[in-house]
Amino acid sequence: MSSAGADDGGGGQPAGVGPRRILSLDGGGILAVFSIEILGRIEAQLREHYGRPDLVLADHFHLIAGTSSGAIIGALLSWGHPVARIRELYRTGAQKMFRKTPLWQFYLAKYRHDALTKVLKELFAEDDGSAALLGTKKLRTLLAVVMRNASTGSAWPVTNNPRAKYNQRLDEQGEPYPRCNLDLPLWQLVRASTAAPWYFPPEIIRLPPHEFTFLDGGITAYNNPALIAALTATLPAYRIEWPTGPERLQLVSIGTGATRTRLSRTLNFMVKRLTVAMSVPGGLIESITQQQDMLCRVLGECVFGDSLDREVGDLRPSGLLAPQEKKFRYVRYNKTFTAAEVDAASRQSGPFQLDNLRLMDLLRAAGEKYAQENVRLEHVM
Repeated sequence: MSSAGADDGGGGQPAGVGPRRILSLDGGGILAVFSIEILGRIEAQLREHYGRPDLVLADHFHLIAGTSSGAIIGALLSWGHPVARIRELYRTGAQKMFRKTPLWQFYLAKYRHDALTKVLKELFAEDDGSAALLGTKKLRTLLAVVMRNASTGSAWPVTNNPRAKYNQRLDEQGEPYPRCNLDLPLWQLVRASTAAPWYFPPEIIRLPPHEFTFLDGGITAYNNPALIAALTATLPAYRIEWPTGPERLQLVSIGTGATRTRLSRTLNFMVKRLTVAMSVPGGLIESITQQQDMLCRVLGECVFGDSLDREVGDLRPSGLLAPQEKKFRYVRYNKTFTAAEVDAASRQSGPFQLDNLRLMDLLRAAGEKYAQENVRLEHVM
């Protein structure tokens, strides 16, 4: 195996050697503790298979995509960190990342941006202490980070692919291009992807002569970035152009646990309209995440994934395309927590919210159990 250096724009393996592999990580705040255990299981199985106790996921996957908390984990994986290191960072660093704002600033956001910024700056720095840029050689794979440009009203799935249109330093006329995304600080892009409204303030990124306001990538269509990752790797416009087909392209997508946002009959009758409205964003994110999952199963060859619903099932092996037309091999790891599980967890640790740090032990245990029961080496080879 070889690591997929960011400088080659198409993975580290020679053309025609083995499939290209994409790892996609959903957003979900502290709920990402669940997905870390799945990543740990994948890493452990690969280490055993190859007899390499030092193997990291950057040695196996060629493109890692992440949104929000998935962007933090994805960037750390692409950097070459083992999963144990990421698990420990969340265990010891969550309190630092979720530091509440003073009461007189509570109207701005629930948590301080400077605390999270400090953590990210420390994580994504060059050996001399300077800020690592998106084009850094420290990234061992292609990396995609999803955020929302609130100034333009558009999703921004930014990659370190040196061939990408906005990663050029010269325009088509050979003149210096003033806004090369590769020169943006990596910590700032990850911070922008995690700027969940109400929880964290927006991130301002300056691309002279303009200044843009960025929000959490979870409020785009790509909180589950699996499909946009596959499109980024294959559509000619994104200038990677990996070949398609289940034997040539593999996509592993990992969620942070779904809860099916709902209102009980009693609550629906009693709550005020504003309270009902507050449940809408979470419900939309869950629905869009599932829709992206469904589209991946329709376009690809789904070899593993829980049932989407009682009507369509898991779409294995059926789908829209004939076997020879399928675009990639697809695996979806995620758990839908039942109403009973959510209620029990809420009584024990509080609500299933992306900033509830008391859920960490429960999420870790649930992720470890799910991974033991479902993750298989053949799914990721």
